[in-house]
Amino acid sequence: MKENKRVVLITGSAGGIGKACVELFAANGWQVVGIDVNAFGPGFPADGLYIQADISQPDEFPVLFEKVKAFSARLHALVNNAAVQVSKPLIETTVEEWDKVIATNLRPVFLSAREFHPLLINAGSSAIVNMSSVHAIQTSASISAYAASKGGMLALTRAMAIEFAKDNIRVNAVLPGAVDTPMLRSGLDRGHVTGPSLNERLDNLARKTVNGRIGQPAEIARAVYFLADGTQSSFMTGQALVVDGGATARLSTE
Repeated sequence: MKENKRVVLITGSAGGIGKACVELFAANGWQVVGIDVNAFGPGFPADGLYIQADISQPDEFPVLFEKVKAFSARLHALVNNAAVQVSKPLIETTVEEWDKVIATNLRPVFLSAREFHPLLINAGSSAIVNMSSVHAIQTSASISAYAASKGGMLALTRAMAIEFAKDNIRVNAVLPGAVDTPMLRSGLDRGHVTGPSLNERLDNLARKTVNGRIGQPAEIARAVYFLADGTQSSFMTGQALVVDGGATARLSTE
């Protein structure tokens, strides 16, 4: 690790928002540690560290800590971005599906904070950014497990902010709305938007936002960077930053 560079760890770094975060942090001179169950593919920063691992498995975390610590004794930011989604009615959701969502989306936020806490302290001043969702505050049918995991993450963000303030670690959450990612596209068949084709469903979803479009991963990455960098967010902790094109500003009865 180059001592003059800040280091960020990003989980779910091979997905749409994760890759956008990797690119943005690297472009701003950070060294990036990426963790994902999938391969990243070409383009991961040459001076970074990529680890392919399944963080839904608790036993992975001690191993991950050793690998990250060997790369850098300090973490200036931790971005908990990994997520899966089950799009089906609650009464059709199996226990295994429910547990998989919680084990991937929520439990790793607790485990990563506990495991990487020493490295975050070593940075002197650091930040945790949790990728929650507008589903933590406004949700819809057939996405209950995901909504529960993101709502739990938002509550955990507040609790972590209180506990970690003494360590000079800020903890905040980003709550994206509809963002054009593979996860969004795969969930467009659960009935919350109509249209015979994927593109028509995307268009109809875009019309539901106040500014009339779906967000891009890079736009969410910029919100993550704002909270992680601390240059302009140094007095923010325990907060939920909604980035949804105005979707939650509109009454559902309109």
